Amino acid sequence: MGLSHTKCVSTARLDGKTVIVTGSNTGIGKFTVQDFYKRGARVIMACRNAEKARQAAEDIKKSCEDLQQLGQIEIVNLDLSSLDSVRDCANKLLECEDKINILVNNAGVMMCPKTKTKDGFEMQIGTNHFGHFLFTLLLLPRIIKSAPSRIVNVSSAAQAKGSINFEDLNFDVREYSPLNAYRQSKLANVLFTKELARKLDESHIENVTVYSLHPGVIVTELGRHLDDTYFRGFTLMLSPFRVFMKNVEQGAQTSIYCSVDESAGKETGLYYAECAVAEPCANAKDMEAAKKLWDVSFKSVGLEEDYKPFLAK
Repeated sequence: MGLSHTKCVSTARLDGKTVIVTGSNTGIGKFTVQDFYKRGARVIMACRNAEKARQAAEDIKKSCEDLQQLGQIEIVNLDLSSLDSVRDCANKLLECEDKINILVNNAGVMMCPKTKTKDGFEMQIGTNHFGHFLFTLLLLPRIIKSAPSRIVNVSSAAQAKGSINFEDLNFDVREYSPLNAYRQSKLANVLFTKELARKLDESHIENVTVYSLHPGVIVTELGRHLDDTYFRGFTLMLSPFRVFMKNVEQGAQTSIYCSVDESAGKETGLYYAECAVAEPCANAKDMEAAKKLWDVSFKSVGLEEDYKPFLAK
């Protein structure tokens, strides 16, 4: 028998709200879109593969065709491993959307072989952190203008053993470890959340809340590289535990909770698991590291020094 899993019980509606979910053509992202669609939101699926996103949107609509008070689903192209794509997508959204009420940074890669993004970042920190960092900051003025609004960063329990190596973020010097690179990127998600919450507070911006979370161990396409020969031993080690893994509906619950729950709306900068506040690792509470990561990221993604993301536009 598998473990019992917490479910988001909030019945909050999202009528009139605009929500963006990255990496949402499959897995927990797809189920998150379905949930928001049922709540009446205008949901924008920001995905690398537009054709798969269109098929996912059709699947969602078909599964909900007997329901009423549904929202809308739109699709935009977003490749988080390309800063040009991130900028193009953000610009398109800012041109077309007069409000952004919820941003769920869900997309990610996990334990992939050593590769680089188009901008020269190690693939996992480039996609999981730098891409979402730039995407969020470009959209932030509109998110602030749309308050009350929320930013939800999907991290992982892998952050617990993560560390940020500021001297070698991209594994150019040290031996590449798919697991340690993943841990580093997921710790970066939590540190980004904490520093963003702090900066919003310092800027006296109210009703914009930020969350990071562990969705649980889930059987999704995210672990597709675990079937590679390189990782087969790791996969075999996990096999006995598959009975305890979550399905996508269960795995999406904490993302949904952070996005819609009324009590969560009163909190910011915290880390969640099983639809409740959880304790991240000590490294995830290092605010000096959070500030340093912010500064390094700001420069690395090419934002101009005079860019002021905390001014509503």
